[in-house]
Amino acid sequence: MLLVVLTFIILLLLNMPIAFTLGISGIIYFLTQVSVPLPVVVQRMITGTQSYPLLAVPFFILAGHIMNASGITSRLMKLADALTGHLVGGMAHVSIVLSMLMGGVSGSSNADVAMQTRILLPEMRKRGYDDGFSAAVLACGSLSTAIIPPSIGLVLYGFVGQVSIGKLLIAGIIPGILMGLIMMFTAYIYAKKRGYDADGKNKKKSFKELISAVKESFWALLFPVFLVMTIRFGIFTATEAAAFAVVYAFLVGKFIYRELDWLKLKEALKNCAEDNAMIMLIISMAAIISYVLAYEKVPVKMASFIVGISDNPFIVMGTIIAFLFVAGMLMEGTVNILLLTPIFLPIVTKLGFDPVHFGIIMAIMIQIGGITPPVGVNMYTVCSLGNIPIEDFVKESLPFFLALMILIAILIAFPKLSLFLPGLMK
Repeated sequence: MLLVVLTFIILLLLNMPIAFTLGISGIIYFLTQVSVPLPVVVQRMITGTQSYPLLAVPFFILAGHIMNASGITSRLMKLADALTGHLVGGMAHVSIVLSMLMGGVSGSSNADVAMQTRILLPEMRKRGYDDGFSAAVLACGSLSTAIIPPSIGLVLYGFVGQVSIGKLLIAGIIPGILMGLIMMFTAYIYAKKRGYDADGKNKKKSFKELISAVKESFWALLFPVFLVMTIRFGIFTATEAAAFAVVYAFLVGKFIYRELDWLKLKEALKNCAEDNAMIMLIISMAAIISYVLAYEKVPVKMASFIVGISDNPFIVMGTIIAFLFVAGMLMEGTVNILLLTPIFLPIVTKLGFDPVHFGIIMAIMIQIGGITPPVGVNMYTVCSLGNIPIEDFVKESLPFFLALMILIAILIAFPKLSLFLPGLMK
């Protein structure tokens, strides 16, 4: 087992793609263990991807790409500007609100931050925003996209932990909105202090203009409502809702907005295939490591170690959160969910925490890993696209990081914030 861990760490430090890092590390174990036959590797890779609930992932990804190709982003951005563009730090608020609205469309924070960096960063520079602050707002604000349904991370957590995916998706609504609001509050404080968009040039939109923006975005806003209501009333399972989302996205783009042509659809299908290939490869390789961890009884040993730290459930939860934070700094989010859910979920369940509630906390912590070095995917995306130094980003992102940790503390202290909406499904 030690050889597996060393191989994993070395390959990770060498920047080997995470899927191959997982696969090679797992195969090393089977090559050194005579008691476990090598064909089990292939079996685990196949069975790791054979799951009905897992079908929700490619469907949601495809729906997101089709909706992005249908002109929905521009309409949502207009609505976000109408709602918050007149405030101090207006462009920062537009970015955060757009991420919250995009949460019901793409489900991917990295896709959201890449899109917003291309569209909003030039305008923020034009208005005198510091590059570091702009990058921090774009990257940190985008995190709510992956909590508000549809959330790919929550689907994977539900798949691995055998937790109701429908309840998880609905549970993400209130924490996702709270995340956006706390990001806006933090951005407002620093924008006011530095005078960003404080000259009153951006006038508040009239009620007529606001209604017009809502009308233009109506079909985009209706999608998450359809998603939640169909799951809530048992019309669709989460997987069926994901398939419905693809049909809905196509119909809206083709016949209502009339911006989805064959070339855009072809590009959306291509991007979807690439994203799904990457995710499914990671899932299949992670299945090998998951088998190794289970065979070596690592979850049981880890549970005994963590529970042995204290009898207080909140201290144990704090220890797990610290571990998730470190893991998020070192590994990509999908891998963390696949590998750590089987380890931590039984521990927190035994301590009396609801698995849905823990899923939301874990999803947020893993998203925070996207803005922390050395493997912060969202951080690298915004900094590379905007040609912004990493050190500027890190310095300016600290207030947002602290705000997110305060949110985690609030969610732990008040679990009803996560569990109120899922409780209505009983």
